[in-house]
Amino acid sequence: MRDIMGMMGKVKEMQAKMEQMQAEIAELTAEGKAGGGLVAVVITGKGELKSLKIDPSLFKEDDVEILEDLIVAAHKDAKDKAEALAAEKTKALTAGLPIPPGFKLPF
Repeated sequence: MRDIMGMMGKVKEMQAKMEQMQAEIAELTAEGKAGGGLVAVVITGKGELKSLKIDPSLFKEDDVEILEDLIVAAHKDAKDKAEALAAEKTKALTAGLPIPPGFKLPF
């Protein structure tokens, strides 16, 4: 019975740490760039777009498709960086736990 109570205490402790980690991840920001820095985006740890900067040299009628592609690429770059930062934080919290490869936290 003692083991179950100790286990429940650890579960509550882990839950509190997960909530704190989720709050920290939500506050993270990551910047992604494309086209050699001609397009830059900043997103939060939750993937919300915070800012978008476009070099004025891209504002030409015949370059609309290129600009659209660069925006998508910059967003993907920022998202990849934010996910890497979140994974790094999660790894520190879950050190020693037998979590299957590819299993993502927070849920």
